[in-house]
Amino acid sequence: MDFAGKDFLRILDFSEEELHYMLNVAKKFKEMKKKGQNHKYFPNKNIAIVFEKTSTRTRCAFEVAGYDLGMGVTYLDPTGSQMGHKESTADTARVLARFYDGIEFRGFKQETVEELAKYADVPVWNGLTDSCHPTQALADFMTMEEKLGGNLKGKTLAFVGDTHNNVSNSLMAMSAKMGMNYIACGPKELKPSDEILAICQPIAKKNGAKITVTDDINKLKETADAIYTDVWLSLGEDKEKWGERIEQLEPYRVTMEMMQTARPGAIFLHCLPSFHDLNTSVAKDVNEKFGISEMEVTNEVFESKYSVVFDEAENRMHTIKAVMYLTLYGDNKGGK
Repeated sequence: MDFAGKDFLRILDFSEEELHYMLNVAKKFKEMKKKGQNHKYFPNKNIAIVFEKTSTRTRCAFEVAGYDLGMGVTYLDPTGSQMGHKESTADTARVLARFYDGIEFRGFKQETVEELAKYADVPVWNGLTDSCHPTQALADFMTMEEKLGGNLKGKTLAFVGDTHNNVSNSLMAMSAKMGMNYIACGPKELKPSDEILAICQPIAKKNGAKITVTDDINKLKETADAIYTDVWLSLGEDKEKWGERIEQLEPYRVTMEMMQTARPGAIFLHCLPSFHDLNTSVAKDVNEKFGISEMEVTNEVFESKYSVVFDEAENRMHTIKAVMYLTLYGDNKGGK
């Protein structure tokens, strides 16, 4: 398969075969990393990672993956670039493409990363937008394949909570492509958009899978092989919404009862960071205002045998490395 020069903007842009290929390459890189095998394949390449939204895992995953591949990495934080302020996205794309062999973007609008891709003649990678989180979905499926025994066709992934968000969108798309059943379980006010459902449901049906949207947590009992949740209020959302979100989502907190009544061998996933205790300033502030000590998942579940969240976090690096390798390989300039 020829990925050279392609952008990585949405899961929906790739076939099931291409996604499997990416995951297989990621697993090979993980094995090489564990064995300490050198894979600095791109000693003369450089990449820029541009962040409108700050992050721990995304930044570290892209930086370490880039260094492991032998590349130079430039990090531009929200104050380190004039993009969208004194310089248009289109102009920034054309400037960065003259310096770098690949560009990562993590920010708000999907339109921004698509505009970068339109005007840059090097691969552009989506590190997160408000509507998509494709590198996270790759890492999640790599983790599920490792923990649930390989082929995920016919198994069921349940996303619990705010099923309208970017992580849920990309997981639904990935599930549809890979033939995995997907349950979006949360309040009706935060259900997936009609647009993403209209796209994903025919793909799922074609691949022998089913997408279910429900507000009933009992639908997860003896059904879910993996239960996934995310924070109740994403970075960039109005903090004044905490009270509303807690009221909407408290019934969907992932508990030990939920895990124990899922299918045997079920696992718990979370893209992180997680508010499972009071060891963060945000969690302390919410606790003082609303009196809750755990939000989207209990600490008992987060620290339990069901939890694979740190394997999942590590796999961000391996899958990102695979994406960068495949889109840069075979073309000295990474040109489209």
